[in-house]
Amino acid sequence: MTKEEIIELSDKADVEADKVLNMVGEYHPDWHTVRDEIFAKLVAEKEREECAKTAENINSYDRDEPETSIAQEIRARGQDAKTKE
Repeated sequence: MTKEEIIELSDKADVEADKVLNMVGEYHPDWHTVRDEIFAKLVAEKEREECAKTAENINSYDRDEPETSIAQEIRARGQDAKTKE
């Protein structure tokens, strides 16, 4: 994921936490916990979808050639993200 996508998910988690706790400009002691749980869920959903897209895009899968494996492609996604930072 890009930095911008992570920030977008973070903003969405803020809004969702406010909705869950029925907050509008008020303090709630559980807000950060609720927000963090929502954020983690959103990140996991996004990453699962991206991994599924990676798997769909693999036309040839050969166990004898690990560089063409789905797992290798998914791991490479993490390396791509590091170079974009």
